[in-house]
Amino acid sequence: MSQQSNQVHDLRSALAFLQTLPGELVSTDVEVDPTAELSGVYRYVGAGGTCKRPTKKNGPAMVFNNVKGFPGIRVAIGLVGSRKRVGQFLNCPPEHLGFLLKDSVQKPIPPVLKQGAPECQEVVHLATDPDFDLRTLLPAPTNTIEDAGPYFTMGLCYASDPETGESDVTIHRLCVQSKDELSMWLTPGRHIDAFRQKAEAMGKPLPISISIGVDPAVEMAICFEPPTTPLGYDELGIAGALRGRAVEMAKCLTINERAIAHAEVVIEGELLPDVRVREDQNSDTGKSMPEFPGYTGDAKPALPVIKVKAVTHRKNPILRTTMGPGEEHVNMAGIPTEASILEMVERAMPGRLQNVFAHTSGGGKLLAVMQFKKIAPVGEGRQRQAAILAFAAFPELKHVILVDEDVDIFDTDDVLWAMQTRYQGDIDTLFIPGVRCHPLDPSQTPEFSFRLIAEGTSCKTIFDCTVPFKLKPEFERCKFKEVDVKRFLPDFEP
Repeated sequence: MSQQSNQVHDLRSALAFLQTLPGELVSTDVEVDPTAELSGVYRYVGAGGTCKRPTKKNGPAMVFNNVKGFPGIRVAIGLVGSRKRVGQFLNCPPEHLGFLLKDSVQKPIPPVLKQGAPECQEVVHLATDPDFDLRTLLPAPTNTIEDAGPYFTMGLCYASDPETGESDVTIHRLCVQSKDELSMWLTPGRHIDAFRQKAEAMGKPLPISISIGVDPAVEMAICFEPPTTPLGYDELGIAGALRGRAVEMAKCLTINERAIAHAEVVIEGELLPDVRVREDQNSDTGKSMPEFPGYTGDAKPALPVIKVKAVTHRKNPILRTTMGPGEEHVNMAGIPTEASILEMVERAMPGRLQNVFAHTSGGGKLLAVMQFKKIAPVGEGRQRQAAILAFAAFPELKHVILVDEDVDIFDTDDVLWAMQTRYQGDIDTLFIPGVRCHPLDPSQTPEFSFRLIAEGTSCKTIFDCTVPFKLKPEFERCKFKEVDVKRFLPDFEP
């Protein structure tokens, strides 16, 4: 990995780094409409993930330099849209990223307050200004024509517990509802929702900052979930560990909270107590926006509201956005998932779990492929215990595929080969019915199956595609001669 990646410290240096890597960044000066067109373009260029085909997997990141109606503002998408790029940003082989994040959780470097003027406050727009309007100030994209409205999809929401002062940062679905209001969908169990509920019980607003356009290391670090990072654990400390230096914060100008100092854009606001809004009140589409399973979510009937107090940004800011079903979500959600599973299983059975891949088809959340090493006859069955631990490490996980150490978990063809030759459905499938999973899985409704007693419940399933230990000699793969291919093809890269 290039040592240049160690110089990445914000979005601008990340883009500059990508420019040094062939085929990893493209840009266009052609005017693009942020309403449906921008995402429509990137769907083909590099979205990947669970997007409707055709879409390009592992395509380049992209910058739109000419956004219709927003002169002087660029939009960047897809920076962490390939596992290879994430590895390049973090100076780590792609297959080892789960281990890197696991170790970083154990040695966080807490964020610190920046000394001097923060970059994110070079330009200030106060909501009290008569011409203040989020809708004309920032080019929040409308991903499809069905969307409830424009969305900020890469806003890093930072808030603090009103009782303890402990802070948390998470990405949430933020829809622009008016000139100074955003709706916010908080998936049940998220820490900021716990803070909001405490503040609401006190009858007080919850100050919240939204940092957009940051170092990709921060984007990767903040997507951990309980139990790996419990309530009160500030995930910005993981980003500090990844970079070997603390993330610098800035005091907000209009609220009692902090924001990421190097962010391109910061929205300052308050989550209002006892105020709710219909997510699609401006469009009446009944839809929200494209989400990670590859479907457009339903608009929520009553969401909390952020009253915006100010927008600050760098000169000529670069707005960061993403597509819900794209590969960016797979990596931001999936690699922390892998880290969480590796940590929990390693504590329970050291040396057995070789690696984990939170598979693209599950959006980084619903499917994990686990590479397990059996070392003795008495260990038969431990692989299934490891799968059960994975469900505990990441409660939103739905399916686990177990494979042996000779299977490449990052090669779907190899995983499916193991399923075809090392799996019998009637004896190697384990069902755990009636368990909570992720609410965006559309199959989790009583209408889909009468066996699902409530919306949001699922049948978690283990597919054990490992060879019984006593039969391992009979399942050895073909043994080809090891050769130096570069002797024949000097430019060959495996």
